[in-house]
Amino acid sequence: MVLLPRFEVEAVMKAIQKEKITSFCGVPTMYIAVINHPDVRKFSLRTVRGCISGGAALPTAVSKALGELTGGTLVEGYGLSEASPVTHCNPMGEGTEVREGSIGVPIPFTDAEVVDMDDYTKKLAVGEIGELAVKGPQVMLGYWNNLAETENVMTKDGWLLTGDIAKMDADGYFYIVDRKKDMIDVSGLKVYPREVEELLFTHPAVKEAAVVGMPDSYRGEAVHAYIVLRPERKGKVTEEEIIQFCRTGLATYKAPRKVTFVDELPKTLIGKVLRRRLREADGAPTGPAKPEKDPPTTGAQ
Repeated sequence: MVLLPRFEVEAVMKAIQKEKITSFCGVPTMYIAVINHPDVRKFSLRTVRGCISGGAALPTAVSKALGELTGGTLVEGYGLSEASPVTHCNPMGEGTEVREGSIGVPIPFTDAEVVDMDDYTKKLAVGEIGELAVKGPQVMLGYWNNLAETENVMTKDGWLLTGDIAKMDADGYFYIVDRKKDMIDVSGLKVYPREVEELLFTHPAVKEAAVVGMPDSYRGEAVHAYIVLRPERKGKVTEEEIIQFCRTGLATYKAPRKVTFVDELPKTLIGKVLRRRLREADGAPTGPAKPEKDPPTTGAQ
């Protein structure tokens, strides 16, 4: 096992080349940094056989690009701090199937189901979209000294309501649609940011993208896309071009009504995009602010 003190893309690629690393665990922004590095093809990365992505939604375009660079397989897993932290992963190895856009199947001794977002006692059928609930030995007992918050996410029989919107296919593979709190309400119609971001990542000028809801006096909310352009395309792409690109692949109400080009997206120390910061920039209500890291008096028990 090769441990690096922090993520620096060149240091990672040098380590893979020198140590002939076979597996790489990271978050999507790390893989995005690798595939967009101008000198990536000067490094030998072909020893990498498997990568596991977690922490945020993995764009399909990123998975394919990394596979082409390394010859290995990049799969998506899923977890959260309240589950210590892993609950799902795509199987890896000879004879296994990786399903595009899926977080895979529950890990051993873990149960998962999709429940109605307004009534968790109602289990949904295959293909229906609802809230992901998980149960297993890794699930927390509750938040330390915070019974009220515990009761919001834990059922009496030990199920954890994750706050993530998901669906399951007929073979038991799960798919995260988006975070419940990130869903955008456009004139009563639901827009999932991940769907818009997936399309944006297929645009040749887009390096990174994040989508949030912004206040709209007529629609209630509208879609606002924040985009980091590839260095060679800066100043050469317009807001209208991006909006029209989205309208060709999405329903009109799902397409961004505003596009903001930024040099970088706000992220946590491990590279997760802070959508809350983007919503705050739009003046959208975000509810009680959550700390970026657990204070000493809270956390999973």
